[in-house]
Amino acid sequence: MEPTSSDSTLSLLSAVGWKQRLVFWSGAILVGLFVSILTLLSEAVVEELHNFVQQWPQAIYLISPFGLVLTVWLTERWFPGAERSGVPQVKAALAVSRDLKIRRRFVSFDLAVGKVILTNLGLMSGASAGLGGPAIQIGASIMTALGKAARFPPHYLERGFILAGSAAGFAALFSAPLTGIIFAIEELGRSLEEKIGSLVLTAIIFAGMTAYILLNHYIFLGAEQVVLLKGRAWLAIPVCGIVGGFAGGLFSFLLITLGRGCSAFSGLRRLLLVSAMGVVIAWLSTISQGQTLGTGYPMLKQILIDGAQVSLWYPLLKAAATLATALSGIPAGLFVPSLSVGAGLGVDLHTWLPIGSLPAMVLLTMCAYFAGMLQTPMTAFVLVMEMTDTHELLLPLMASAFIAAGVARTFNAKPLYEALTESYVRNLEPHR
Repeated sequence: MEPTSSDSTLSLLSAVGWKQRLVFWSGAILVGLFVSILTLLSEAVVEELHNFVQQWPQAIYLISPFGLVLTVWLTERWFPGAERSGVPQVKAALAVSRDLKIRRRFVSFDLAVGKVILTNLGLMSGASAGLGGPAIQIGASIMTALGKAARFPPHYLERGFILAGSAAGFAALFSAPLTGIIFAIEELGRSLEEKIGSLVLTAIIFAGMTAYILLNHYIFLGAEQVVLLKGRAWLAIPVCGIVGGFAGGLFSFLLITLGRGCSAFSGLRRLLLVSAMGVVIAWLSTISQGQTLGTGYPMLKQILIDGAQVSLWYPLLKAAATLATALSGIPAGLFVPSLSVGAGLGVDLHTWLPIGSLPAMVLLTMCAYFAGMLQTPMTAFVLVMEMTDTHELLLPLMASAFIAAGVARTFNAKPLYEALTESYVRNLEPHR
């Protein structure tokens, strides 16, 4: 792209350019701060809920239905646009051209604040909710709002700040800077111009360092020492890839299909549906002894670090709780719960067919489930490699991810987030 007069204002000797740089750097730091607050609050909320439910197990049957209904009502009343994951809203914002007022429906500073509050309210209600999607929308919202306030050139506001903010939010949450870039390309941007690419990289560095300082971890998850695959253990790659890809694709199919049916509900019927999802979540919590509550991060960490043998039913119950949460429409992500489901499924596979070491099969299946659910194989294998620091499994993870994505495509023509974005984009048609 040829340099424009707007771009020239960003020269090294320009006072306006330095002002814009400082605003941009401050925005990236603010993204890291918001994601850190989101993470710390969620950990405290989930721990308190677990302690409360252990003392009064039946209370979850009141907490979940009423809590989810309250969360949905607050979302629709005060923060419309903050519902569900947040990734479809970011993709819809990227589809908006030149109309910043319409884009505010999907990314704004108000939504960033609301997303932090409402996601934690959902977790307080027992939801199986992740933080990945919310972190992405929070990042895109903060960066876009500050870019507009600092009067950045339209070229940057159209795509650059949305991509940079969402990638920074993702990277800050998972301590995975490389994955943040891959996610911005594979799921959101499909391609990055040179100038926008530098924005994304800078935002990831500043947001990631802020989160690292506040959360005091560089590796999101540790893992047991992984034994490299040898001999017949290489069969674990296609087995984990096929099973994980099928399971992740099935989850995606159910969410898209059932979600379309649930979207027809409105008013009182909608609140009754949300309440019913709350009862389902409470029941799943009871039969799993509380293991399905929250993000799934403690269980995921336990599996990876301690090699804990979880119940054979855990992956199914956690996936069901995550599906019920998503269908309720509360602000909630899918990433960490899905990684937890994939890890549990890996334990099950090792129990049924121990052709590889437990840590290796857990990581391969976790990667495959994630890739099958989103059909983003590059994001899947880079994320698992970065957040567990298992570079020695790069090629097996890569193979497992691409096998899984291929399996999922056989019965899911459209990737999950592309399908979920359609309803938002359809509403934009009259404005285009």
